Amino acid sequence: MSQVSGIVLAGGQGRRMGSVDKGLQLLHGKPMVQWVIGRFAPQVDEVLINANQNVDQYRGFGHRVITDEIGGFAGPLAGLHAGLKAAMHPLVATVPCDSPFLPDDLVKRLKAALGDKDLAVAKTGSQPHPVFALVRTKVLENLAAFLAGGGRKIDAWYASLRVVEVSFDDEADAFRNINTVEELNKA
Repeated sequence: MSQVSGIVLAGGQGRRMGSVDKGLQLLHGKPMVQWVIGRFAPQVDEVLINANQNVDQYRGFGHRVITDEIGGFAGPLAGLHAGLKAAMHPLVATVPCDSPFLPDDLVKRLKAALGDKDLAVAKTGSQPHPVFALVRTKVLENLAAFLAGGGRKIDAWYASLRVVEVSFDDEADAFRNINTVEELNKA
């Protein structure tokens, strides 16, 4: 079975949390990204962190940090683009830095469903979770062209690929992400 590079997407501006770096916000005494890495690292063969600010702090977690090549905080696709270019393996799994409860079997289940498709994405009910995905590195050229054309919407890009959605209804709470200070305090 192919090896997998994992990308923790921490490159956003955290606008809904008062423009703070979400991955570095403390949850039970540890930065959120540390919880994410703890659950994600055992599932992949290498971890990359995509960050566009506080890069030195992210390096402190012991993994390679990559920044977007496309300026202006262009969203998760810019992080995926940077990750696909830096990945050492033919498959890349992505997770956001603000989902500390992600499934322990996320990559295994996405990989099992991928088959001959370009991308496998997690979903609960009828709701896909586009930043919880497993993608083949060979889609890099397609993504680069989409971004060069001004595309930023993840679902619009997915529509150009052969995608399989993978149900995680049994672990729906695992996809809860923390976007606001209130959500952080509740968690």
